[in-house]
Amino acid sequence: MNRMNRLSIVIPVLDEAPLIGAALQALAPLRRGGAEVVVVDGGSSDGTPARAVGLADRILAAPRGRGSQMNAGAAAASDDVLLFLHADTRLPAAADRLIRDALADGRPWGRFDVRIDGASPWLGMVAWSMNQRSRLTGIATGDQAIFSTRAAFEAVGGFPDLPLMEDLVFSRRMLRRARPACLRAQMLTSGRRWEKHGMVRTIARMWWLRLRFFFGADPARLAREYGYAPRDA
Repeated sequence: MNRMNRLSIVIPVLDEAPLIGAALQALAPLRRGGAEVVVVDGGSSDGTPARAVGLADRILAAPRGRGSQMNAGAAAASDDVLLFLHADTRLPAAADRLIRDALADGRPWGRFDVRIDGASPWLGMVAWSMNQRSRLTGIATGDQAIFSTRAAFEAVGGFPDLPLMEDLVFSRRMLRRARPACLRAQMLTSGRRWEKHGMVRTIARMWWLRLRFFFGADPARLAREYGYAPRDA
């Protein structure tokens, strides 16, 4: 199989030591099938990169921020199909084949439907809302495992170097080229954010941050409010 038909999976991480081992082990079948896994650390203090040794093909360091980390991973990746995956998210079975089939239909990018893992029955409604909104607007979030051809990714300049909302800006850039392939196969993502802060509070907070971002609020300030640690100068 040539590199054009193969998949590079880029995982940005920051202090994910409790999760990274299981996340990478879940990707072992894809690696055996030829996929490449690139872990990009943004300055973890809990030993995350060490726990990825032997479970990933490349382990890199990059300036903190999902956008900059994912761009660094894409630049180092060997293949012409890129998948950007959060450490707390699990792909559906045969994700590599599903992505290849979607791109073969002429779409240069896409995402999966999401299912949220957690005890609250309301998480199912949250996931349904995310999937339907994405299908309607063409905007994908990082929780939905955005994938792209390398050519399309590079043509739009990759992800913006923002501490928050990089996925929304990237989606808008890609929408100028084509609408995404919205795959109905479901990924499983952690509900830890909703369970930690509460359902209503988390939803309201995200919409409030997005509204302010839309009207020009500083992404760094929004990221601090969201709980992301600021990048070192």
